[in-house]
Amino acid sequence: MIKHLLSAADLDAPTATLVLDTAEEMASLAAREVKKLPTLRGRTVVNLFYEDSTRTRISFEAAAKRLSADVINFSAKGSSVSKGESLKDTALTLQAMGADAVVIRHPASGAPHRLANWVEGSVVNAGDGTHEHPTQALLDAFTMRSRLGRLAGLNVAIVGDVLHSRVARSNVQLLHTLGAKVTLVAPPTLLPVGVAAWPAETCYDLDAVVPDADVVMMLRVQRERMNQAYFPSEREYSRRYGFDVPRMRRLPEHAIVMHPGPMNRGMEIAPEVADSARSTIVEQVANGVSVRMAVLYLLLGGKS
Repeated sequence: MIKHLLSAADLDAPTATLVLDTAEEMASLAAREVKKLPTLRGRTVVNLFYEDSTRTRISFEAAAKRLSADVINFSAKGSSVSKGESLKDTALTLQAMGADAVVIRHPASGAPHRLANWVEGSVVNAGDGTHEHPTQALLDAFTMRSRLGRLAGLNVAIVGDVLHSRVARSNVQLLHTLGAKVTLVAPPTLLPVGVAAWPAETCYDLDAVVPDADVVMMLRVQRERMNQAYFPSEREYSRRYGFDVPRMRRLPEHAIVMHPGPMNRGMEIAPEVADSARSTIVEQVANGVSVRMAVLYLLLGGKS
């Protein structure tokens, strides 16, 4: 098993499949009265979050605690970071405390890669800038496999703000590795430079891809990262790229709708779609704990 999980590209098909299979075993714990394993007793996992987060931070915390690890939650707000402490100095402090794994979310792309050079423990990327979010891609793949029974050969449409989305980058890479076909659907202004080199097709027309899609993954419009106008208006964006009930009706019978959250209800996804039986949004949150348990177990469980 790899030492760090910094990018979806770190995972070849056998390793990614091992994580998903392990997550399946971890998911069976949820049905037990005592939802704990002693696997990581005595280990210390630090959640190092420089950006606000609800789902990811709580998910990693729950995963570590269910594996009996000691958890330290470090928030940049209210810490020495607000006094100007550098990432390297923070890393050296964590190293001195004996952190076995550091889960980092940071607004700067590449920060987890730098951190991995400074600490002896494992580093897990929980989202770096607009770059990557590999455990989100793993939990999305796990959810697809649970609902549809396979990943190889699936047609997956990833729709919306691809430009600012670390979820899209990680999903494209991982799904390609696992044999799915990915189509990115967005206005030209919300596709990144160099997207032609990604292992995915691009399309500007959502209605053209819906009838053949096994999975439609809606992305949040990240207005906090937008410093200029990328589309005429929210109403226009919603009309062309929002997933509403008429579009959902044109999906194949077995198809599912996903969203990494948090959602802008009514803009990129209609409330009726988000709350429908086709939606996997709540499942994705539950599966996130199982997948992150699997990642921490595989990174740390084999170490003496």
